[in-house]
Amino acid sequence: MQDILVLETTKNEIDLLDSFLCDCAVRNFSPRTIAAYKSHLNYFLKFYSVGITTNDLKDFLILLRDERGLSASTVENYFCTLSTFYDFLVWENIVKENIILPFRKRYIRYYKEPRPEERQLISLEQMRDLINSAEDLQTKTMFLIFAKTGIRRQELIDLDRSDVYPKKNMIILKNHHFKRSNRTVFYDDECGYYLEKWIKWRYNHKTKTPALFTGLQDARISRDRVYDLTTGHAQQLGFHDPEGQLSEKFTPHCFRHWFTTWMRRSGCPRAAIQELRGDSRKEAIDIYDHWTPEELLETYLKYIPQLEILENI
Repeated sequence: MQDILVLETTKNEIDLLDSFLCDCAVRNFSPRTIAAYKSHLNYFLKFYSVGITTNDLKDFLILLRDERGLSASTVENYFCTLSTFYDFLVWENIVKENIILPFRKRYIRYYKEPRPEERQLISLEQMRDLINSAEDLQTKTMFLIFAKTGIRRQELIDLDRSDVYPKKNMIILKNHHFKRSNRTVFYDDECGYYLEKWIKWRYNHKTKTPALFTGLQDARISRDRVYDLTTGHAQQLGFHDPEGQLSEKFTPHCFRHWFTTWMRRSGCPRAAIQELRGDSRKEAIDIYDHWTPEELLETYLKYIPQLEILENI
């Protein structure tokens, strides 16, 4: 690989980057996604201008993969960002075509192949043990919400106290998670018992932050803290190996996998699971399969597994 000349990002490119990030916000991309796009593009624009060639892309691929030693998934994330950026440039008539698309198809294609192993699925008994292992009320409540709703880690982190409606057994998620088509999720009385206890604890301790779950100095809990709590408790119980394969790890996303699989095994209709997960509707029949909140709650309560959680807090 030839030595790469490090360029100063021009004002025009900075303006383009700002316009692109604004466009992402208008399209309702999550703040985390926008931050990742900004980081990737700032790095890319240190070396290249907008008018790139295929040879430039080859050099950039070699730089990321061979010189920096980034993982295949991280390299793919960089080129996914570039593709989204060049889609924007085409939309704005700044470039004629998105040359990232054919490049990804030829050189990044293998990163998109399905992983040979699946995420770990734990049993009902293991989930009960995991939740019962929590020694504080906040952790137990978080684990229960994960298991009973299947929401994503960032969706849980972004929850405020005002998003919870105890009388309706309902939570309204924030609207900036662009992957989600339905913001309403439900929880059962088993989860509600500890959630209401946690809300009361917050009130009695005069918690100032609106965040439902807190970390250091009363701030909103961090992604790393949620991850560490999940994997730490799972590792103590023997079903998380930090050095193992994907199927030997239990991370926050495994709660979503558990929720989906056990709702399906309980007999819950596919369309209801799709609605509860907030999945996008891809088939014509999905578009016309409407669920009222009352129907969805009734179906949810019928099939959600009961875990018989111990009151050991």
